[in-house]
Amino acid sequence: MSKKYTPKQIEKYKRQKYIGALEKCTKNLFKLFRDKNSTLKNYKIRFIELKKEIEKFSDIRLNSEYLKKTKEYIDELYKLTVINDNFDENSYNSIKNQELTNLNRLQKMKNRTKYNKEKHKNKIF
Repeated sequence: MSKKYTPKQIEKYKRQKYIGALEKCTKNLFKLFRDKNSTLKNYKIRFIELKKEIEKFSDIRLNSEYLKKTKEYIDELYKLTVINDNFDENSYNSIKNQELTNLNRLQKMKNRTKYNKEKHKNKIF
């Protein structure tokens, strides 16, 4: 007994997986940049794994500004740090703080658009 899923359900599922992959990537990047002992080699290995996971869903359309900016940020950082052959350990250590700031800005953008149910629970209509 197999259930038939509609194209809309499949698209929604894929979008949720894509969003999860983007958020997983930003959280892992944040941990890597914050860790004092992280090296460029560890960073590249982990970032390449995360990027491959994201690429599985590259055909999915993103609607929110936060998700679009997150995708742009990940793509630009990947080009700067992994694809760029001139990027070395010193460069990695020098950009850590700046990238933590950029990731924090993305998180603030996400939190700004969150809906807060608690805010409306206590109102009496």
